[in-house]
Formats: sequence, structure tokens, C-alpha cells
Amino acid sequence: MKYSKTEAGQQAFKQRSPTISARQRSMFILFDGQRTAAEVLAATSGMGATMDDVDSLVAQGYLVAAAGSVSQAAQPVPAAPPSAVAPALHGHTDQERYLEGKALATQVTARLGLRGFRLNLSVESAANLKELIELLPKIQAAAGPEHCKELEAALRG
Repeated sequence: MKYSKTEAGQQAFKQRSPTISARQRSMFILFDGQRTAAEVLAATSGMGATMDDVDSLVAQGYLVAAAGSVSQAAQPVPAAPPSAVAPALHGHTDQERYLEGKALATQVTARLGLRGFRLNLSVESAANLKELIELLPKIQAAAGPEHCKELEAALRG
């Protein structure tokens, strides 16, 4: 099923509401009315995202089923390898690259555990694409360049 953000969800996200966990924040960014829940779950599987997280966002009124969406409840959620997470972003706007890059950067820094905690906070506070690009060398130094290829592709477009 495809979901779209609601105005209440966008406000809660902007205000960093405690009702949205860090994992759900990463998921929330990816819901655009075009991606299915399965695709978003595959992209955030490394963070431990589950359908319960999606259901929670829907129950709180932060997500709604997108118009024309078909239920995919019967389909299993595939676990995506990190290389399959970032779609080709050629021709996307800076805002789209920022949202995708922020989700990927959060995922990469979350894998670092406590070692990446401060870096994760820096990613969370990045307000635009330029700030994320400035963080890229620090993320690469901490996680290794091989784990940041998709992130770099998303940010550099």
C-alpha cells in the first residue's frame, strides 16, 4: 500500500514530536505517495523498521493511504541489501535529493551504534542538501567509503 504524509504528520515531524521515533522519522521521510510500504520497509530494514512502525504512523494520523493505492498486505516485505536502497536520483530536485540523502545518512550513521551517535545528531540537524554534503566526508571517515556509495550518489545526484 502507498502512503502519503498528512499535514499533522508534517507538523509533528517538523516539531520533532516524541511520538515519532528516530526509526519512524527515517521512514516518514520516504513516504511520498509513490513508494509502497514494502519499498520503504526494505529501505529502512537495516534500522529494524517493521510494519508496526507504519501502522503506528497511520494510527496517529501522520500517514494516510495514497489515492489509488492497492493493499500489499499479502506480499512479504523483502530485505534489501544496502546497495538496493538508493534509487537513481538523476533529474531530481535538491529537496528530493536532500530527503533521500538524509534517510540514507541516518541509516549509515545508525549502523555505527554509539560510535556514530554524534554524527547521527548532526545528520538529524542538517536542514538542507548543502549541509548534508558538508557532512559526507565525516560520514565516510566513520563508516568507510564503501558503505557510503549510495549516500554519495544520492547527495551528488
